[in-house]
Amino acid sequence: MSSFFTGPGVQNKRKRQTSAADGPKKRLATSSNSIPVQKSAGRATKRPGNPAPKKQRVERDESISGSDSEDDDLSEDEDAFNGVDDDTSGSEAEGETAAERRLRLAERYLDNVKDEVQDEYGFDAEEIDRDLIAERMQEDVAETKGKVYRQLASELLFEKASHTIFRWNSQNVNSVATCAPFAYTVSKDMYLVKWKLQDLPQYQWPQTTKKKPKKPPAPPKKKPQRVASSRGDTRKAKDKNYQGHTGPILKVAASQDGKFVVTAGADRRMVVHDAETLKPIRAFSQHRDAVTGLAFRRGTNQLYSSSKDRTVKVWSLNELAYVETLFGHQDHVVDIDALAQERCVSVGARDRTARLWKVVEETQLVFRGGGSSISEKKKDARPNTNVDPKSNAHEGSMDRIAMIDDDMFVTGSDNGSIALWSLQKKKPVFVLPHAHGIEPELAPEKSSGEIDPDPAVIPPPQPRWITALRTIPYSDTILSGSWDGYVRVWKLSEDKRRLERVGVIGATSDEDGNVLSHIPQYQFPQQVQTNGNAEEPKENGNSSSQEVARNGKDKSASPTPDSALGLVKGVINDISTFERGDRGRDGLCVVIALGKEHRLGRWKKLQGGRNGAMVFEVPRVRKEVVQTNGVDHTSDVDSSS
Repeated sequence: MSSFFTGPGVQNKRKRQTSAADGPKKRLATSSNSIPVQKSAGRATKRPGNPAPKKQRVERDESISGSDSEDDDLSEDEDAFNGVDDDTSGSEAEGETAAERRLRLAERYLDNVKDEVQDEYGFDAEEIDRDLIAERMQEDVAETKGKVYRQLASELLFEKASHTIFRWNSQNVNSVATCAPFAYTVSKDMYLVKWKLQDLPQYQWPQTTKKKPKKPPAPPKKKPQRVASSRGDTRKAKDKNYQGHTGPILKVAASQDGKFVVTAGADRRMVVHDAETLKPIRAFSQHRDAVTGLAFRRGTNQLYSSSKDRTVKVWSLNELAYVETLFGHQDHVVDIDALAQERCVSVGARDRTARLWKVVEETQLVFRGGGSSISEKKKDARPNTNVDPKSNAHEGSMDRIAMIDDDMFVTGSDNGSIALWSLQKKKPVFVLPHAHGIEPELAPEKSSGEIDPDPAVIPPPQPRWITALRTIPYSDTILSGSWDGYVRVWKLSEDKRRLERVGVIGATSDEDGNVLSHIPQYQFPQQVQTNGNAEEPKENGNSSSQEVARNGKDKSASPTPDSALGLVKGVINDISTFERGDRGRDGLCVVIALGKEHRLGRWKKLQGGRNGAMVFEVPRVRKEVVQTNGVDHTSDVDSSS
């Protein structure tokens, strides 16, 4: 008689149940960086010399399988970003752990950077390559942290910039936006125009054969080419289904991916256009007053808008949807700017505040202005005999704003001052007074209706407002505009506590900002000396007609206060920039919007001003590389060579 101790062991063993409904499956937490490995449908075969395989791990059920699909998409995106096809990534990822994958991606990143550095400088020196790769990695990390990491002001030759004026039978041009190689302009007569900016001269007519051409190359094209245009219709003001503007367009913004162009107008509308054809896609009318500002979040299609209804609104253009409204300003919100983080900054005109909006945290930081262009301490310590003390007006309106990095920004006001702000202080870190000079003094007969006016009635000269302000993100370069005739350049000091004068675009100037001479129109920078002193102009008369006194006043011209006597004839209503070449190696392109009057009103109309736009091509300084293996290797970064 068989018992438990004497019977066969196989009969006494408890059989494992194979039904899936008898017990829940075991859930395994997989790493987000790991790649799921496909398993065969059949049973695992036993290999000689290896222990028997354990029971196969089951996959997660549908309740938590979403993260696995996201990991798969992330892996595919990373492989696509690094230029790896599916077969290669699948063979490399088989049996690969999360740590091994991170190591492989890091090695691939270093290889890509090394290839770029070698292509840029044309030689392979181990020590120099190591330094360049380390510098490139530091720049990438600094950009992700949102800090200033580029010192471009000393690398760009602003005084050698060439310029070209372009226009197309339109009224006052209010704004401009760029998405290389295109520029978009809007005007008060409801026109949206798309322009194709010309390439640099050395890239326009590339040599296709090895033989030396017999004929000289054709002259380079200078003027931008009009590609497309669209116009609103005032007769459709009461049509709620009309997908266009019915009033003057005040602002334009272009997404970085080149898909969308958004315009904002005095008709309380925001119109989203297809960037390729300028065909309207969707019109938003959630604002209750004129929309004055637009700003895309860097690298995304998230949009911020400001309006005279004292609100800031957030939009998502991928879904063509409204997200939320931000309240806080006490007056018209006239300008807005944003960088990579989910936050934006805005200025509230006569409430004299700048506000930083943290969208995710649903909080805001308030920075209050309203001070004089020159503090009382500085006036007592160093009085300026060239400026009437009555001209040092207090700040009445904050009109422009631009972000330097995630911690610093600058504002422009109606008293002509540019203020530097930090998130660590509620008051400006530094105030630059009279950035664009002071208007000429009015004649007695123009200031009063009497034959012999009282001198006390004559108003003091007023500073020129800051009508345009732009920064190159994460760099030390700041551009500003007014109606003195020049785009002026400033830089952030190394200690990040001051703004220093660099010069003007397309002209030479002294340390005090006095413009000495400028490059004639359509003249390329290689025709001008680089030692700081421009050569005699070859056209438009002698150099005496090119001399411009302080604050943009021409000595030889008639003393008409409303005359625009500088290089730029008109009010600079907006500035847009983009860098040429890989990481800006070919220089900087600056496009400005010009008009006879201001974009938000007709407070001043310039006699002799122009309605249109102007493009500046700023070359970059040649970088000298140390001698290696007895050979000099220079990186030709100057676009003028």
